[in-house]
Amino acid sequence: MKIKNFVKSALISSLLMVIGSAHASLNVGDVAPDWTLQATDGQTYQLSELRGKHVVLAFFPKAFTGGCTIECKSVRDSKKQVRRFDVQFFMASTDDLETNKAFAAQNNANFPILSDSSKGVSESYGVLASMGFSKRWTFYIDADGKVSKIDKDVNPRTAGRDLLKNLIALQVPVQ
Repeated sequence: MKIKNFVKSALISSLLMVIGSAHASLNVGDVAPDWTLQATDGQTYQLSELRGKHVVLAFFPKAFTGGCTIECKSVRDSKKQVRRFDVQFFMASTDDLETNKAFAAQNNANFPILSDSSKGVSESYGVLASMGFSKRWTFYIDADGKVSKIDKDVNPRTAGRDLLKNLIALQVPVQ
């Protein structure tokens, strides 16, 4: 009887996880969920207010960790080329704003880092991992607010170069 109840409980848990992840799944062509988040540059950004402009939202797991530091510096070093495009670029994590401000300062980030400390945006984009961190995924959102690409295989070392390649491939307008 105990084994039967255990199996039943495990099946229900598995089913709920599948339903939950299916609900949070975001695909190319979907309208990107709106968000309002505070950034390290002192501003509050809202996706819906950026309509008409392409947006890149690069989630990363945790400030001050090796891979995230490498990714931040890679994007920072590509910023001069990224500026040619009509795009608003953000990195985002579930760290609080003060932690992200310190991380941005330490790495001379020349772009805003968004704080999703409530984890609501990470959850709506399907990137919230079981430990409460965001997965390292990058979302490309077109000027109409639709997801045009989801990069689920971000390499921190080449994140800046890959960002440029994707902006070119997606034919994001040059300013």
